[in-house]
Amino acid sequence: MLFAKYHHMISLKDRIGLIEKEKIIFALMECEWVMARAARLLGITERMIAYKVRKYCITKEVVYHEAEAANN
Repeated sequence: MLFAKYHHMISLKDRIGLIEKEKIIFALMECEWVMARAARLLGITERMIAYKVRKYCITKEVVYHEAEAANN
């Protein structure tokens, strides 16, 4: 899990948000960042995934930057 080291310090609401964000990121990566395909994989609408991508500020650049930082 990307944010596992913080699981003991956050509220349930925030924890659920982190899990949701992680699931969306993995779906986008699996679907080569095609939101329509990722939405189908997650069982949500394209509108919902677009909203959540904006809500969580998910971009390829941010995801890959966070992954690089975690590996260093």
